[in-house]
Amino acid sequence: MTAARPAGDDGAAQPLRIGLLGAARISALALVTPARATGDRLVAVAARDPQRAAAFAAEHGVERVVGSYAELVADPEVEVVYNPLANSLHAPWNLAAIGAGKHVLSEKPFAADATEARAVRDAAVAAGVTVVEGFHYVHHPIATRLHALLESGELGELRAVEIHTEMPAPPDTDPRWSLALAGGALMDLGCYGLHAHRMLAPWAGGPPEVVTARGGERAGAPGVDEWIEAELAFPDGATGFARCDMAAADWRVTCRITGSRGEVLAHNYLLPHRDDRITITTPDGTRDEHVGTRSTYLYQLEAFRAHLRDGAPCPVDADDAVANAELVDAVYTAAGFPLRPRSG
Repeated sequence: MTAARPAGDDGAAQPLRIGLLGAARISALALVTPARATGDRLVAVAARDPQRAAAFAAEHGVERVVGSYAELVADPEVEVVYNPLANSLHAPWNLAAIGAGKHVLSEKPFAADATEARAVRDAAVAAGVTVVEGFHYVHHPIATRLHALLESGELGELRAVEIHTEMPAPPDTDPRWSLALAGGALMDLGCYGLHAHRMLAPWAGGPPEVVTARGGERAGAPGVDEWIEAELAFPDGATGFARCDMAAADWRVTCRITGSRGEVLAHNYLLPHRDDRITITTPDGTRDEHVGTRSTYLYQLEAFRAHLRDGAPCPVDADDAVANAELVDAVYTAAGFPLRPRSG
């Protein structure tokens, strides 16, 4: 991993100097608002439509607009590249940023498939830069608390995990319904549920493997999964179930962990600013805990900043991104869907 940057004259760590690829809607929630809180700089933004980039910069306080993605990743003032582009453009522009010596915070999914993810990981290692996938939920105390309940033994031995990540359908024109852009419910939503299963490996004898999977294709979008569910198995015998649905009647973002002595339900493991409750049931009774509604994205930027400035360890890294891509590929294959095409 990269060495920590020097502190400023007052001894405080210098702000991160961030460049944004594109003017995606998610950027305001995932990066702009957290950067205001941390004091990091939004140095530049580039978009295919210069007018849209200019409007985004004016609205969100980005210091300047540059003419192209290539110009942004080459910008000497940009230290960190944030990549929220369409799925198929994550790996190519992550590679371009790595080639320019930049650190990268990439929206998930990390790449179109595991082979592409390995290429990004290997390039980052060779360049000595940090590249992480934006699994923001893992930085929040809600994830820490779920893991602590297993570590303490209060739930007993891990027996089963059930995770639902479901949302109402975006418009038919949304790029998440495009196979060419590496879209699909598993890529957009299900990758979170698979990742949350993988994070339980320390209490399950290792990471899970796919037992079986099935899914439904989006009407009018051949090869694109509208929903997928997978049954998983952990080495120590615990079972897993992950369902994602990008055309559900309503939001459902739950994580239920069952042990030999009790269970815990996170009512919204992914977006706890909407509902931070976890419900714990053991022989001693049932109780609710409120873990905190502070943004997962703010925790994520703080963790990334602490790694780059102070050398703190990252909960997720490029190896983690590769492992998650491998599990995504395995679920697609088991469900009878093609792997997502690479953009080249």
